[in-house]
Amino acid sequence: MAPGRSPTTALLIGLVVTLATVLAYSWYITGQISGLRRLQADLTDRNRMASLQLLRIQNDLNQLGLTMRDMLADEGRSSVGEWSTQFERIRADLEDAVRREAQLTVVVRTPEENRLLDESVAQFAAAADRVFELAAAGREDEARAAIASSLQQRQAALGTAVGRMLVQNNESEEQTAQRVQAIYGQVERQVFWFLSATLIAIAATGLYMIHANRQIFAQLASLSEQRRELAQAMLTTRESTLREISRELHDEFGQILTAMGLMLGRARTHTPEDSPVRAELREIGEIAQTALDNMRGLSQTLHPSILEELGLESTIDWYVSTAEKQLGIHLDYQRDGVASPVDPAVGIHVYRILQEAVSNVARHSGAAEADVRLRFEDDALTLEVQDGGRGIDVGTGRRGLGLVAMRERAALVGGSIEILAPREGGTLVRLRVPLAPATAAA
Repeated sequence: MAPGRSPTTALLIGLVVTLATVLAYSWYITGQISGLRRLQADLTDRNRMASLQLLRIQNDLNQLGLTMRDMLADEGRSSVGEWSTQFERIRADLEDAVRREAQLTVVVRTPEENRLLDESVAQFAAAADRVFELAAAGREDEARAAIASSLQQRQAALGTAVGRMLVQNNESEEQTAQRVQAIYGQVERQVFWFLSATLIAIAATGLYMIHANRQIFAQLASLSEQRRELAQAMLTTRESTLREISRELHDEFGQILTAMGLMLGRARTHTPEDSPVRAELREIGEIAQTALDNMRGLSQTLHPSILEELGLESTIDWYVSTAEKQLGIHLDYQRDGVASPVDPAVGIHVYRILQEAVSNVARHSGAAEADVRLRFEDDALTLEVQDGGRGIDVGTGRRGLGLVAMRERAALVGGSIEILAPREGGTLVRLRVPLAPATAAA
């Protein structure tokens, strides 16, 4: 991924395409299944109704067969013509059933099969008409002979054809079921492949997102490391600059002011006691001494040389007494545990954090006093500065440069700092710095 390029756009496009594909395919599959259900229902209903019509035809043929049997068995007692009404009624129902079956059947018949069925029905009807014509002409024997020789044969042939059609209907129903199952199988395969493709797309999107996030976090980690190195370099440069300025003040201006004081003292000794110049020289010497004291205090404030000479504990003792005078607040200093030597490179950051915390109490809290607690443990030291002032809203997320610098310094020495709002009010700054085993044991 190119620097500065967000993966959000690609992920959104992938999500939209995936959702659109899922919706479109779901609509397609739903339509296919609905159409399949309608086709299955239509074919099943038509095949069932066609079979009913074939059964109706078979029933009519059976009734005709029974009627012809009765007509032949009733020889000498009644005329064949007397059966015409019943025979015509059954034949009319047969023809209606044949017509309806032709409309409902789902079996694909050849033109030859349709022609043979129609001819069989027509030949049966013609044979029946011939029988009743002979009966109407008084030729009963010929009519009965026609029934036995021709009409019954036509009825048997027609029954055979209808039976064959029933078998075809059953076969068609089985084929329809197989066709439906094949379509269902095809739909299932399509759904399987679609789900597989969708899962692959989701997996690819997830892997891309993981890869993009890892790159982003790597960039953030690199930027964080660069920022920490920059902060360390800036703080180191600042401390080096303050150390140089402190030394210049102490060595150059301190020596100059000291020499001025000595020269003024010698000049005063050579001046008569009652001379007004002697009083002025004494006054100038006092001013020079005050400037020298202020310069030395400023030098220690810029960079406490006492830290390198006497250690962190003595530096904090000196700073507490100095800050009370400079800032006008009372500091209650408490020290616990056995003091351990602290590397000056670590101690200077602890000292600067103490400076910033106490300065914030004087400038922002409105409190007239604060507690400073230094506690040495086996492997760490803890520094706390607590006041009873107006406090700080830790939930606002606003951080001044002082707080940012405090956190940076704590991170540089591998420690942690907390800005808390105690229940009793005010603000508590707690710094915890780990001590190296060799340092702690020294």
